[in-house]
Amino acid sequence: MSEKSIISPENLVYEKTGVMTDKVLHYCPGCGHGTAHRILAEAIDELGIQGDTIGVAPVGCSVLAYYYFDVDMQEAAHGRAPAVATGIKRVMPEKYVFTYQGDGDLAAIGTAETIHACNRGENILVVFINNGIYGMTGGQMAPTTLPGMKSSTSPFGRDVSTMGNPLKITELVAQLPGTYFVTRQSVHVPANVRKAKRAIKKALEYQKLNRGTCFVEIVSNCPYGWKMTPVESNKWMEENMFPFYPLGDIKVPEK
Repeated sequence: MSEKSIISPENLVYEKTGVMTDKVLHYCPGCGHGTAHRILAEAIDELGIQGDTIGVAPVGCSVLAYYYFDVDMQEAAHGRAPAVATGIKRVMPEKYVFTYQGDGDLAAIGTAETIHACNRGENILVVFINNGIYGMTGGQMAPTTLPGMKSSTSPFGRDVSTMGNPLKITELVAQLPGTYFVTRQSVHVPANVRKAKRAIKKALEYQKLNRGTCFVEIVSNCPYGWKMTPVESNKWMEENMFPFYPLGDIKVPEK
């Protein structure tokens, strides 16, 4: 087979989107952040809104997100991404605005900003990566850490009698009147990657309607923080994370 036939359009299976830069991702091998970045970038590309999109990067594992998306990006202080996104969207309501946050940023120090932005119904997209642990700072227990789950600050497992219950922030914001579309997805296998991408694309499209906040949680693994191989971490996620954080739509627009 000639080189020309291999790269011809009819044989093209996958092509890197121009919405992602050529910067090498800093994430650990097997981490779901890279796939989540890719599908968000592809959704922006396919909707043709690259020049009209503004992203807000958090503090945490994805603090360097501004290096990877070829759109206007703004860094926010730890946990304040929804507040920053609120200001951007109100000043430039014609833009598509998203935040990209981990569980420590969104559900711990940023709990107030998250809840109040959703309650106000700010017309933004919140992409929430939940791996149940503080990945960047040493694997400490997070608000989303499962009961009995070990971390560097809960070496014998999370004891709910002293450490409290995990925070299901997605179910919480789904109850607020300001949220329009709330869903939980994953990116650990191709079928789920496609579902997550459709959810993100749908959430971006909803910004045209100005009906409220769209919230997309992606349950992900953390091989390094969980002290597992990528394959082991995906299996552990399926057996432990998904029963506690079930995948699927939680709040959908009324027809």
